[in-house]
Amino acid sequence: MRATYKTFFGYYVLISSVFVNAFEPISTTFVVGIGFAAMGRKIYNYLHESCDSKWIDFNSTGLEVALDRKLFGQHVASRVIQKAVTGFMNNKNPKKPLVLSLHGWTGTGKNFVSQLIAENIYKEGMTSSFVHQFVSTAHFPHLSQIENYKSQLQQWIKGNVTNCPRSMFIFDEMDKMHPGLIDCIKPYLDYYENLDGVSYRQAIFIFLSNAGGEHITQVALDFWKAGRDREEMKLQHLEPALSLSVFNNKQSGLWHTSLIDKNLVDFFVPFLPLEYRHVMLCGMAEMAAKGLEPDQDMVDQMARDLVYFPKSEKIFSSKGCKTIGGKLDYYT
Repeated sequence: MRATYKTFFGYYVLISSVFVNAFEPISTTFVVGIGFAAMGRKIYNYLHESCDSKWIDFNSTGLEVALDRKLFGQHVASRVIQKAVTGFMNNKNPKKPLVLSLHGWTGTGKNFVSQLIAENIYKEGMTSSFVHQFVSTAHFPHLSQIENYKSQLQQWIKGNVTNCPRSMFIFDEMDKMHPGLIDCIKPYLDYYENLDGVSYRQAIFIFLSNAGGEHITQVALDFWKAGRDREEMKLQHLEPALSLSVFNNKQSGLWHTSLIDKNLVDFFVPFLPLEYRHVMLCGMAEMAAKGLEPDQDMVDQMARDLVYFPKSEKIFSSKGCKTIGGKLDYYT
């Protein structure tokens, strides 16, 4: 048979009876139009990431182990994330998308947790074409353009969920997002079976924010002053007041948002401020990740040189584990 070249998704593919039969036993008589395009998609999906179980396969055990071994000082967040994500991914017919709002000071693990979730759902992890990350200061910088941002964001989410229902959207720096912007995606997070023929119920939305960090720190400090074990803290000690403080924070993109008002956020996940002992664990893990022999004395020196607060007690690391990598380069 004479071979011909056709273009699919910007790639030139050589089509012949031999090439086609290498993928699946279909007829060598090609059908123009929809049938030909469908064949092109099958060829593309065989060679590239596609929205199926070959590329999207949730590993509950992998997520549990990763949270236990890699996320330090966050027993509340670890438990909530594990149960929420596992329950959602195992639900064959969810009534709405999974919506998580992660709160806490910088360096406490919010971005890292998002990465762990992606790595245990998508084969390609954070580089998957089905994982989409927005950074408020980079993607939505100008207040004067907020209406354009709303339209673009709606189109982007609709297009990507149409392409793959099991899409994940991460919104970073929610505390720097212009108030009112995030409300434009409210319909996609609600309990609708579909909107204009598109179902959003299998998607995951994750919001990351420093907002609420003061409240979380105060609860942790009160526990410490009362001589109570940090591990005694539970979600119910933090979540109710946390959601209220975020809702009323005028400097947050979640200020008076309908997402909170209509109870569309499934969990407000608190990330506790990290103590010296957690910084030590981060440092030892970072050295191992760099292929170095973990040196406790060196990590101890680095950890003691960091800034801790409050000034009088100096309990919590002001930057968590965020600068550990760069600091270790200086000490090694």
